Amino acid sequence: MSRVVLGAWEIMSAVLVAAVFALGAVLLDIGAASYGVIFVVYLYARTCSDNLIYLTQQFEDLQRASGSVHRIMELLRTAPKRRSGDQSLRPGALAVDLVRVGFAYVPGRPVLNEVSFRIAPGRVLGIVGKTGSGKSTIARLLVRLEDPVEGVIRVGGTDLRDAKLAEVRSRIGCVSQEVQLLGASIRDNVTLFDDSIDDDKIVSAMDALGLGAWLKGLPDGLDTVIGQGGRGLSAGEAQLLATTRVFLRDADLIILDEATSRIDPNTSELFKRAISRLLEGRTGVVIAHRLSTLDFVDEVLVLADSGVLEHGPRDELSRNPKSALHAMLAADAHVDERARRES
Repeated sequence: MSRVVLGAWEIMSAVLVAAVFALGAVLLDIGAASYGVIFVVYLYARTCSDNLIYLTQQFEDLQRASGSVHRIMELLRTAPKRRSGDQSLRPGALAVDLVRVGFAYVPGRPVLNEVSFRIAPGRVLGIVGKTGSGKSTIARLLVRLEDPVEGVIRVGGTDLRDAKLAEVRSRIGCVSQEVQLLGASIRDNVTLFDDSIDDDKIVSAMDALGLGAWLKGLPDGLDTVIGQGGRGLSAGEAQLLATTRVFLRDADLIILDEATSRIDPNTSELFKRAISRLLEGRTGVVIAHRLSTLDFVDEVLVLADSGVLEHGPRDELSRNPKSALHAMLAADAHVDERARRES
């Protein structure tokens, strides 16, 4: 509505100026006004019309701000879908148990159906499967972005629905393929503006993840400002910053949700070393887009048709010619060989 009013004022301003010049020409012709008088009347007309247009623009800004405040208040009034429990998770590396878990985003179209597996504390599980097999859904369930519609998920022996939600989010760290970076310094991006984390701890964490040399190569170190959405960084460097965030939280269960899918060759090895360091002494879930990511997992879970196709130690499955993992690795090696020949 305000845009319509603004357009109307602009048209009226143009008409008013035209009328001043038309009337001025007539008055000038009969000697009733001088050039100076006509110019003063023109300036007065422009001043009035410009101020009216400015007020209309301010009214439009006020309407936009009012709408934004209304949406913010609606968001603040929205009750969380995930209710927090009152139980604490046991300290140390966390075991993960999925018992006959079922989940569907759309009723009647299950993404997971009676999925059961266990990860012992300190072990790393790799999850593979075709697109839509439910890999990322498991990650969402483990961080309680969703709750299963059937079965139970236990972390550290505690049903996730009974655990304190804040503790779940602090003890379980997730690095996804979509990294959200802010238009701020490296320091603020890895700490998320938490001033209680000092620079020495940040540098120590990045050194531990093998990122010390990369950090020293930045023009202003931790004060280096990156663009919104990670502008100015490669996909691999953005993932490295996300890994540092999780490391600083000292989470006990680490989830990598296809975190290597967008890694460029220049930072691939650096990222692998960082992940290996991050998973030391922690329970890990690695949702693999590239099968090379399985190099540092202890066990592999293959999903198919909304359920578990096979689950076992990585070395055993990779050597077994009858296993699905063996077939996937062979197909992947064939594709790599063909690509090398074509290049």
